[in-house]
Amino acid sequence: MAYRVLVSRKTKRRIMLPDEPMKTPYGLQVIESCLTCPLVKDRVFCDLPQPVLAALDAISSAATYPKDAILFVEGQESRGVFVLCHGRVKLSTNSADGKSIIVRIADAGELVGLPGTLSGKPYELTAEALEPLQVNFIPRDAFMRFLREHAEAALRVAEVLGKIYYATLLEVRYLGFSSSSAEKLARFLLDLPATPAPHNEHLRATLTLTHKEIGETIGASRETVTRLLGHFKSERLIEVRGSTLIIANKPELEKLIAS
Repeated sequence: MAYRVLVSRKTKRRIMLPDEPMKTPYGLQVIESCLTCPLVKDRVFCDLPQPVLAALDAISSAATYPKDAILFVEGQESRGVFVLCHGRVKLSTNSADGKSIIVRIADAGELVGLPGTLSGKPYELTAEALEPLQVNFIPRDAFMRFLREHAEAALRVAEVLGKIYYATLLEVRYLGFSSSSAEKLARFLLDLPATPAPHNEHLRATLTLTHKEIGETIGASRETVTRLLGHFKSERLIEVRGSTLIIANKPELEKLIAS
């Protein structure tokens, strides 16, 4: 256990007290360095060879952001990439009349701002914190030099671009191939990463977005999402318990897509 030293003003004696845990911004478990990251297996770059990690650490600057903070906005000049150490980021595009579409949600371990940084064009989306964040920011020039010098890292970036491409195709499916809001919502629910629920054949997924955010993902209003989720529950297609979604009747949800 660590201790701190206090000196009594009256007796001038030194007093040893147990050190209190260091307070961290927004309750985050702050990661001080890529070289000592405890979450190595879950991150894009962290399991690269130590010399490569050291080079990455040298050009990275750690920062924390509160919920709802904006990392960058659509059309802003690309300054560099953000590596998410903790937290999730909503990536959206906005119309002139204020309508918003969520293109994807970036989870901890992902890179944000990558396409614009690589191309040198403005950021194509707006990035907003869904919860408190810790990020590592890497300026564009330093990041491009890092990729040229380290082929392993460049390959990881290519893999990330492939995932972004896949996520964009999902968004096209929601908006282009679905004829009704019910079909769009059914596609969205079935595309959530799910695992078998214990003791039955149902599927269980985590629903972390609000009704408004789901609507922005599938191109529907918050009221429509709320009404349809209520309908799905009354038809016993799904169950919602807090942030846990139970897909109780997958075949019937799939019929909504096929119809």
